[in-house]
Amino acid sequence: MRATSLTVGSAALAAALLLTACGGGEGDGGGQDTSACALDEVGVEVGPANAAPVAGDTGNIPVTVTNHGAECTLDGFPAVDLQADGTSVTVPADKAAKAQKLTLAKDTAATFTITYVRGGAGSEGSLDAKTVKVGLPGASATQSFEWPYGAVALVSGGAPDASVGAFLQAGD
Repeated sequence: MRATSLTVGSAALAAALLLTACGGGEGDGGGQDTSACALDEVGVEVGPANAAPVAGDTGNIPVTVTNHGAECTLDGFPAVDLQADGTSVTVPADKAAKAQKLTLAKDTAATFTITYVRGGAGSEGSLDAKTVKVGLPGASATQSFEWPYGAVALVSGGAPDASVGAFLQAGD
């Protein structure tokens, strides 16, 4: 009886492993990982924003990435740089956020948020940002967008007082 139980358990385990190896769904590439999302296959929309109205206030800028191509994966944090008159600063990942691997089917979306503290326009402790560059994890290409949200405060070492959140699945 013990051997029968072990045999049934082994058969169930083997069946489960076989199903896992097969992928379990259509269009999944036969169980292979999907490729990383690329900017030439997605649409990127910045805003509408909850912009910081005055220096010292915090603003949140949502960014939506919509896949228009084959199924792809976002694995890691987005790359975000702020630029002003020849100066570029990288916005770090939010230390409290944890990146998750998201698979985007065609015509599905993910979002992330850029959170920043508004600086004083023209002040030494601020970056008068004009452009935000967005890149996807695992890709070197970036896409630039206007930054109409005012100056961004700087902290020690010239880093922006800003952070980038993790990707979250958008929609239902």
